[in-house]
Amino acid sequence: MDHQAPPPSHVLIFPLPFQGPVNCMLKLAELLSAAGLHVTFLVTHHIRHRLLRHSPIQTHFSRYPHFQLVSISDGLPEDHPRLGDQVMEIFDALESVTKPLYRQMLTSGGTQKPVNCIIADGILGFAIDVAKEIGMPIISFRTISPCFIWVVFCLPKLIESGEIPFRDNDLDSLITSVPGMENFLRKRDLPSFCRSGNVTDPFIRLFSTESQLSPRTDGLILNTFEDLEGPLLSHIRTLCPNLYAIGPLHGHLKSRLAVASPPSSGSFRQEDRTCLAWLDQQPPKSVLYVSFGSLATITKDQLMEFWSGLVNSGKRFLWVIRSDYLGSGGDSERQIPAELQEGTKERGYIVDWAPQVEVLAHSSVGGFLTHSGWNSTLESVFEGVPMICWPCFVDQQVNSRFVGEVWGLGLDMKDTCDRVIVEKMVRDLMEERRDEFEQSANRMADLARRSVTEGGSSFQDLDRLIQDIRSMSLPASDS
Repeated sequence: MDHQAPPPSHVLIFPLPFQGPVNCMLKLAELLSAAGLHVTFLVTHHIRHRLLRHSPIQTHFSRYPHFQLVSISDGLPEDHPRLGDQVMEIFDALESVTKPLYRQMLTSGGTQKPVNCIIADGILGFAIDVAKEIGMPIISFRTISPCFIWVVFCLPKLIESGEIPFRDNDLDSLITSVPGMENFLRKRDLPSFCRSGNVTDPFIRLFSTESQLSPRTDGLILNTFEDLEGPLLSHIRTLCPNLYAIGPLHGHLKSRLAVASPPSSGSFRQEDRTCLAWLDQQPPKSVLYVSFGSLATITKDQLMEFWSGLVNSGKRFLWVIRSDYLGSGGDSERQIPAELQEGTKERGYIVDWAPQVEVLAHSSVGGFLTHSGWNSTLESVFEGVPMICWPCFVDQQVNSRFVGEVWGLGLDMKDTCDRVIVEKMVRDLMEERRDEFEQSANRMADLARRSVTEGGSSFQDLDRLIQDIRSMSLPASDS
């Protein structure tokens, strides 16, 4: 009997509609497309508009004829700012408006060809629910850090033990109900929503479901590598045994695809590439790159403290100051004292948005003042750039503790915004302790690069993921 070849596997990838998750999952989409899989990348209308406007996604992905970008409503008005302080509004709209549209897309042929497998952001519980309802294989992808994932897996235990809500204001006391972190995790290193004093806080309720959601899926993808977080991954495997640790994803693009042009950034903002020419003119490892990501907002006072500290440090700096840095209602006119203007003119360069992967890989960059978002952290790890961490929300408090205390890759500056401290930490990173941090960063960068080369742990896990997805399209008798 003749056997017809099975059709190529078709994966639908559904990221959380924020810059970081979209950027991360777009890199996975490219790796799967390059492996010959058919990929539908599902985003909201708002994000599709921004991608088409600000990134080369159409040109970049034209080399993959079986990749398609489709969109769905997020239920919010177009003029909604969609910043970090409106996160719960976004989740509520996704649940009420996007969920039925997503179900309809999957059940009524809303894609060009039948979908064999879904890869969805693990915090999108409705995506998992719908997949289970219709009998579709689904793999969860958590684009935030595994160290944060393990903390939120332990949230029920933290609440049961009485460590949340906090009983006092001593934020430096140790947390004992997160296995593997008992010796270094402090109250101040828990996610910021743990400080609410209320276990019914919407964020605590949202993330407390993680330990039930992820084990219901057919696998869990994490953007990390074994040499960075091996002990934590062992803990996570007790709940999610089919775990794919495939990071750093942008490292695969460099090693597997040998992309001559920079990888598609999936940026929602127009990148100012003039900063690369400015970097070309600076001495090696002399520049501190400063960026607090795509969602965080700061106050005018905080802006001035950072600005003064950077200028007073006497070090060169490249600073990303977004037009919405001060929030949707803030005054974005950057009126600063003359001495700061002069110091910036002499040693600084300011852009609205930067091609971050290229900036961190530039030979002139010697440090990174970061919000400790997971993409930024991994990109810095891969390029061997030490960090100063000023975390804002979600996984960033935990990440910054690991950078400073566990991995020794930089300094943790959480819970303070003072020009004197900024100045001191910049000098420590770029001068006083430079050799110490460079040695640690170079060692970890070497391990990161090995992980994504043939035979490396992430290389093998990515191959296993691709093979498992292919097997999902085979008839039961062949799989």
